[in-house]
Amino acid sequence: MSTLTAPTRPARPASYARPAGAGFFAHTGYLTLRHLRAAVRIPAFLVMNIVQPLIWLLLFGQLFKSVVEIPGFEGGSSYLEFLTPGIVMMMALFGSAWAGTSYIEDMDRGVMDRLLTSPTNRGALMTATLIYQAVLTVVQTFIVLGVAWLCGARFDGGVLGILIMVLAAMLLTASFSALSNAAALLARNQTVLIGLSQLITIPLMFLSSALMDTSLSADWVADVAAFNPFEWAVVAGREALQANPDWASVWGHIGLLAAFTLVLTWVATRAFRAYQRSA
Repeated sequence: MSTLTAPTRPARPASYARPAGAGFFAHTGYLTLRHLRAAVRIPAFLVMNIVQPLIWLLLFGQLFKSVVEIPGFEGGSSYLEFLTPGIVMMMALFGSAWAGTSYIEDMDRGVMDRLLTSPTNRGALMTATLIYQAVLTVVQTFIVLGVAWLCGARFDGGVLGILIMVLAAMLLTASFSALSNAAALLARNQTVLIGLSQLITIPLMFLSSALMDTSLSADWVADVAAFNPFEWAVVAGREALQANPDWASVWGHIGLLAAFTLVLTWVATRAFRAYQRSA
């Protein structure tokens, strides 16, 4: 009398085996490498992001170099040194405002739907884009600093001051990249994302001390700037580059940026649920 035996399940091919340690950190690493490979394949993107800030640095640095002689200007004796941290943060802000375009491209190609139906960690999907944008910011920051140094700018804060300014730029990048990603997941339209980016970034830039000391502006500009995340990054970076920084101000603004980044990252991660519900 024959007996029935359960069919044996074929062994899973090695290529489909779940990688050791797969989870948030592993997924974040894989997805970050995906973004970096895309940037290497299209280096023009990095070049375009750096050209405009360099134009602003060189053009504004020469056009307004006599601003330091205006009574009441508290930004130091060199406008180029005053301007450089502002340009670094402008570059971080404008670059991160476009971060959501990669999500829209993935949506249009169906990649996003495949990722969300896979075991890919949702937090890793968001964190990978933030790390990628932060890496670009670091590279571009050192390029801007190098050009400023060649033009005669000197920063008494030394290596520590530069590293703190880079940290502020990375936090600014991460926060607005998260906001851009959330907008992309909710709007799903490139034109809408571009409009929102311009609506947010331009006022934030001018309602700050990135280009001009707010002590020379209307009183209400300085009042608004105190609540401007972009201004927090500019103040932290500029103060850290001074010979005798106000460390309470530096770390206070860094703390505000970190909290702002955590909130927006949480919001952006939650936006995946809204996207899936309406897909």
